[in-house]
Amino acid sequence: MHTIWKGSISFGLVNIPIKLHAATEDKDIKLRNLHKKCHSPIKYEKVCPVCEEKIEQNEIVKAYEYTKGKFVILEDGDLEKLKKEKEDKAVEIIDFVKMQEIDPIYFSRTYYISPGDSGTKAYSLLRKALQESEKVGIAKIIIRSKEQLALLRVYENTLVMETIHFPDEVRKAEDVPNVPADENVTKKELDTAILLIDQLTTEFSPDKYTDDYRTALLELIESKRTGEEIVTPAGKQPAATNVTDLMAALQASIDKTKPGATTAKTEKTGNPAKTTTKKKRAAPKAKKQA
Repeated sequence: MHTIWKGSISFGLVNIPIKLHAATEDKDIKLRNLHKKCHSPIKYEKVCPVCEEKIEQNEIVKAYEYTKGKFVILEDGDLEKLKKEKEDKAVEIIDFVKMQEIDPIYFSRTYYISPGDSGTKAYSLLRKALQESEKVGIAKIIIRSKEQLALLRVYENTLVMETIHFPDEVRKAEDVPNVPADENVTKKELDTAILLIDQLTTEFSPDKYTDDYRTALLELIESKRTGEEIVTPAGKQPAATNVTDLMAALQASIDKTKPGATTAKTEKTGNPAKTTTKKKRAAPKAKKQA
């Protein structure tokens, strides 16, 4: 597993040499843009709209636009100096809190943590302490020139670091438009909705959820590459309904998800595949030629 960062975790006077590894990966299928006429990949060049000329990398400087059309230029030396002042390659644990106190909206990126040289004992100590206390550590770290707030927790016997958003990076929920303020839900509607939730409740098993669109897209790409014609069966269409009443919709959903509903339907209609097989077996054998 590739190491993307080396440093240490510190809490109190304890210092643990560590390495960070990306815990997740982007499985999106990357599609290229081609010229329709000749199928050549399109280049994206940096061009100055005023000088109307192509710009090389060494001609580019970084700047902050503090108002429309006005910039503060930041030299590479300024940024490097600031980076060295802040980046001491340490994950300093500031506080310990309960995991349930942190809303998932704050979560950003996940990293696995492995111990560095001579860090195994301290790594095991922190892992055991977090497990026994049922707490997570809140820390700060600089990754790729950006200071991050993070939490440290245990996942399947491995220390994990979750980078989390700073409070001012999370937009206020009250700014979301058209959210109803008053609860005009009846008790019957609520009880029926909870019954539906109970019927659909199961244990979380990540392996049962797959990216069906990505699988279909890969199949389409492969069929085009090999020149085969691909036929995609029509997906299951939801049954047409004229239900506009909330209670009626809830009740219809409950009836649809009742245990044994599918089985009863199968027994009533029979299995067409089995019927076809029997007919084939009953067909008379061809007579042998004399």
